[in-house]
Amino acid sequence: MTPERVANAVAAQRTLVQRLLDEVARVAADPPGITRDAFGAGENAAQAVIAETARAIGLETRTDAACNLHMRWPGADPAARRLALGSHLDSVVQGGNFDGAAGVIGALAAVSALRSLGLRPRAEVLVLALRCEEAVWFGLGLVGSRAALGQLPRDALARRRLGTERTLAEHMRDCGGDPEAVAAGAVLIDPAALAGFVELHIEQAPQLIEAGAPIAVCTGIPGNIRHPRIRILGEDAHVGLPRRFRRDAALAGADLALALDALWAEEEAAGRPMACTIGRFHTLAERHALTVVPGSFELSLDLRAWEAGRLAALEERLHAIVREVEARRGVAIRLGERNSGAVGPCDAAVQAGLADAAAGLGIAQHPLPSPASHDAANFAAAGVPTGMLLVRNRNGSHNPREAMETEDLMAAVAVLALWLADAAT
Repeated sequence: MTPERVANAVAAQRTLVQRLLDEVARVAADPPGITRDAFGAGENAAQAVIAETARAIGLETRTDAACNLHMRWPGADPAARRLALGSHLDSVVQGGNFDGAAGVIGALAAVSALRSLGLRPRAEVLVLALRCEEAVWFGLGLVGSRAALGQLPRDALARRRLGTERTLAEHMRDCGGDPEAVAAGAVLIDPAALAGFVELHIEQAPQLIEAGAPIAVCTGIPGNIRHPRIRILGEDAHVGLPRRFRRDAALAGADLALALDALWAEEEAAGRPMACTIGRFHTLAERHALTVVPGSFELSLDLRAWEAGRLAALEERLHAIVREVEARRGVAIRLGERNSGAVGPCDAAVQAGLADAAAGLGIAQHPLPSPASHDAANFAAAGVPTGMLLVRNRNGSHNPREAMETEDLMAAVAVLALWLADAAT
């Protein structure tokens, strides 16, 4: 399959791509952004739009026990290991339209382009719309891919959703899933049967803007350690209390935050990439007051790194910092619930294949590590050769100002299609 034929076939999919981008925004409009709530009306509506289009272009569709949408292009050799593509459809509250959805739509467009050329793959191609990638909904991210691979934590189905306070099991059942099968650890997608998985996703930093390239072949996906509700317990006191008597939980929180930021600067100076994010940081609304030394404080923490050993070392440093702050401030720091996401190494052969496809099409690409966690990391951790294509996006993600240009997405679709034409035949 020549690059020129693939490029022309992909260009003919632009109307389809734009229609789908507009439609998944329309069904989840929540000014100033969109809200595709996981296992709720927004995600369900977007999934229905995608499923209808998949059937219209000739794919077989079904949903699994975790409500992931499978869109199947059968191959000529039933014994050949499948190739999987896809991403997620949910968003954060009042987020942007492209985070996740562009990857599902792009994968469909790549398949539609190749089908229009009369290609019949030797290996089956599976396009996936995975459920609940965003951690905001149940305090746990990548739910659909974890469940599909039999990796969902035991307590996940009892977690309660933002906005409804109903459990994941209840939401899953309402959407037609089988939480009992998921709870039993059923493997819904056998990683041993996959020859590869590629996820297309908007970039979540402006590095491609800086590089002047429309796409990147991803070099790796970070793992993370998350504590959604860290509690610092000191002692409420009068504001006149001398410093030496205080057990100030708020200042302990400040110490913890500054020590983690210093750790980040130290790691960066040593050439060891990481990221540290404190998303919640507050005294208790029902207790704080102008004239009270706060005895309670809460925060959340996300630590991430691109190597498993480095992530483990960062967690050790976190615990050492906690002990130091406790001793200095006379407080107790309870890290509470711990969630983690696996580091996702991108397969060298898949990276090379995607880079070769970009070169063959004359599309500039700039190799980059992803700054964010993605469903692809779970496939990589399960032993599936995994790759990612990142699409230029000026204003980051998780906000209504996501600024992916459709032309940049089409460039990524062309690369994906050319790689798929080679890998699936």
